[in-house]
Amino acid sequence: MVFLSLILIIVTACICLYHFILSKLSHFKRLKIPHVRPIPLLGHMAPFIFRRLSLVENIRKIYNLFPDVKYFGFYEFMTPVYMIRDPELITTIAIKNFDNFCDRTKLLNKATDPLISRNLSSLEGDQWREMRKLLSPTFTSGKIKIMFRLICECAENFANFLATDSGNIGKTYDMKNVLSRYANDVVATCAFGINVDSFKHPNNEFLLLAKEAAEFTSKPVKVLINKNYPLLGRLLRLKLFSSRVNSFFKEIIADTVKTRDEQRIIRPDMIHLMMEKRDKNQGLTIDIDEMTAQAFIFLVAGFDSTSTAMCFLTHEVGINFDIQNKLRAEIDDILTQTNGKPTYEAISQMKYLDAVVNETLRLYPLVGFIDRLCVKEFELPPAIPDGEPITVKPGDKIWIPHYALHRDPKYYSQPNKFDPDRFLNGEVDSSVYMPFGIGPRICIANRFALIKIKIMIFYLLWRCDLEPDTKTRIPMVFSKKTFLMTPEDGFWLKLQARKSKAPVT
Repeated sequence: MVFLSLILIIVTACICLYHFILSKLSHFKRLKIPHVRPIPLLGHMAPFIFRRLSLVENIRKIYNLFPDVKYFGFYEFMTPVYMIRDPELITTIAIKNFDNFCDRTKLLNKATDPLISRNLSSLEGDQWREMRKLLSPTFTSGKIKIMFRLICECAENFANFLATDSGNIGKTYDMKNVLSRYANDVVATCAFGINVDSFKHPNNEFLLLAKEAAEFTSKPVKVLINKNYPLLGRLLRLKLFSSRVNSFFKEIIADTVKTRDEQRIIRPDMIHLMMEKRDKNQGLTIDIDEMTAQAFIFLVAGFDSTSTAMCFLTHEVGINFDIQNKLRAEIDDILTQTNGKPTYEAISQMKYLDAVVNETLRLYPLVGFIDRLCVKEFELPPAIPDGEPITVKPGDKIWIPHYALHRDPKYYSQPNKFDPDRFLNGEVDSSVYMPFGIGPRICIANRFALIKIKIMIFYLLWRCDLEPDTKTRIPMVFSKKTFLMTPEDGFWLKLQARKSKAPVT
């Protein structure tokens, strides 16, 4: 009798679970929104989870199945996601009706990462608005211009090291390794007020812990659980950042603030602005924890995401000799004009350099989609001509698949070709170009990232020649192990000291 009762309970539980899953995965079917039939529990994430496709290519594959719809359905495991692919509707959601979609889905769990989860990217509503307003002055053109010389010093150190180390014979480098060191030095000096030479001291503690912090991008299971099942993440205590990393960077901020308070030091950086806000004691409460959270996310983005973007840039410049020669000619022209002392204005006005960087970010926007969360009811137009309007409700997820948009032949001719000239001939429509996001939640440090990238390639081509190595994968294949875009076999290039004489030595 007990055995039969147990069997009955198990069968009943299975039936209930089946109907629960079925109801969750029939959301788009009920609304008659175009979608691909999902797999139970995994939804449309199965190809990525089983490492058959990278996340960006998985999204792009489904995107290409619905060329004539305004949006289609996508299941992130069992959570319905409205995937918006119509440029006009994207503008409506991300800009015109931003107040309805002002938040993002959180990647960090407050219970397991209480300190870092307070960063700008994770904040919501008025808290986000206040912190964004506070931090925005850090990244104005005027402030970046002041930091320009500091970035140039890091780039010069980086390029001199590579030119000397590679010599006239040449040497093969893991570009992620060397560019992470450059990115680390820039973030250390511009955000934390610390001078770090990661080429002379490749095992310095700041660099090693920055690398450890950035490793969260290679832990997709932890990230996806925290993002989609926060309760499970709390129960399993899934931390993305170690206590050692938290303590180290909190101590740096505390020491920096104490020194500046005591010696009345003023630097045009993020820490100074937060200290000013702390002293005024208005609106947000700014303490050491708050300062650490904001500086930390700037570290992770500036160290890992920007260095990866620079890797893609050097890869394309390294394998496309005509583009490399054309870019170097523009660099040499600037060196002649500035007598070997490039200025912020000169580099900012380099049209071909700008086009090369923009084309890199078009092809490789790092994350395959832009995430938004509905906070107020909003009526979407019909997905198809004969469809019905759909009301999205608070908590519903919206994704903008900008990687797929950037490679859509409807908007870009020969979309998979690296062609900087498309940014010079008026071909690019700004409504379908969004490497840093779109609307008020666009990356706050996008201008800083761009100048850091431009200065890097300027100094590198001033001192070195780039060419592919036998380890260089052409065409590039994206890794299926991480949710960020990165090649399966890493970034490898052969560098050597520049053969042709620079106009200024």
